[in-house]
Formats: sequence, structure tokens, C-alpha cells
Amino acid sequence: MSHPASGPRVIVALDFPDAPSAQAMVQRLTPSLCRVKVGNELFTAAGPRLVEGLVHAGYDVFLDLKYHDIPNTVAQACRAATGLGVWMLNVHALGGRAMMEAARDAVAGAARRPLLIAVTILTSHGPEDLAQIGVEGTPRSAAERLARLAAESGLDGVVCSAQEAPALRAARGQRFVLVTPGIRTAVDAADDQKRTATPGQAVRNGASYLVIGRPVTKASDPIAALAAINQEIAAEGA
Repeated sequence: MSHPASGPRVIVALDFPDAPSAQAMVQRLTPSLCRVKVGNELFTAAGPRLVEGLVHAGYDVFLDLKYHDIPNTVAQACRAATGLGVWMLNVHALGGRAMMEAARDAVAGAARRPLLIAVTILTSHGPEDLAQIGVEGTPRSAAERLARLAAESGLDGVVCSAQEAPALRAARGQRFVLVTPGIRTAVDAADDQKRTATPGQAVRNGASYLVIGRPVTKASDPIAALAAINQEIAAEGA
């Protein structure tokens, strides 16, 4: 299956409470086999310096802070993130078109422009969760609607579950970046994710990049776990 990805397709989620824990894991990985994701917990604890250190160490960093605020505030945050040298960052599509367009414009002139993607529906959300917050339709229909809005706003792609990936790939074409969290190997527990898939399933469904946390970070040999996942991806011929 065609996809817009190049380089490592696994993004290891550094879901750690502090810099030393994250750095200990990073030292057991290698930039040639994966990219890394820094989310809200780690960024709040360790700040921009950790991100700059990861970039300096050769890692492509996905800064997963899901900016969702008024357009000018989000634009300034995206500009600051770009200055850290991140490879990819995200905003929340529920922020709307004006916010996403402001984010797009903020990163457009950068010498090394990061990929800018939007979160559609969190993988922890099922139909009952959407009903509680007033979002109409199923997770799939809401994700499709928000992905269309992100594309129309000039973003590079979206975060979505592997279940939504086939429809989004068909609707948005091959260049649209699809980043899929909720990836579990066949023997892993689903934990708090409600819409999960194996690496092979996600790739078959059209995912560009796979966000994988515990199957790698909790493994006794993270490099071996990562190699096995990469092999499963390569076996799909995608």
C-alpha cells in the first residue's frame, strides 16, 4: 500500500514522569529504528530542554501537546515548537478552521518546517464518550468529518485510530499523513485504549506512522521488541 512515510515508521511514546526516566529509555533505542514522542506529562515535567536534547541526539521528535486555544495563542505555540527543531507537532481539530489555519501559517516559513497534524477523536473515546461531550455520530464519522476540516485547513494529516485509517486514506489520498496510536502487539493488553490494532493491521489499513508505547518501553529488550515490530511492518510490503 502506498503511504507518505519515509524513514522509521514507529514513533516510540516516551510516556515517562521525568527526564531521567525518558533519557534512560532513549539510551536503549536508536534513531535509525524509531522516532520518539513527547507528550503532556513528560513535557510538563522536563520542558523544552529535553526536546532539544533529543533532537541533538538525532531523534525525530513528535511533540504531542494537542494545542487547542484561540488562533493566535496556538500559532505562537506552534512557532515556539518549530524553534525547538521538532519533526512533527499537533493541534486539536476541535479548535476549528481558523485555529488550524493560524497554526499552518505559523510553521509555513520555517527553514525546517515540521509536519503539522490534527487530533481528531482520542483513541480512548467510544460512542458513549462522544455523546457525553456533545459530538454527533460515531467515532469514525466524527474522525472523518474532522479530518476533512484539517485537510481543508492545509494541515499535513491527522492522528486517528487504525479503525478509521482505511476510510481516511481513501478519502484524503496517499499524501495525507495518518498517525495511529493505540498500537498493541497480538499478546499485549489493550490497557486504556478502546480502539486498538496490531502493527500489521495498522499498516494494512493505511497508517503512515505508528505510535507505540508500552510494547516497546515495557519490554525487557526494547531494541528487540522494536526490531520485531519493524519486521512486521516490512512484511506488509508497505
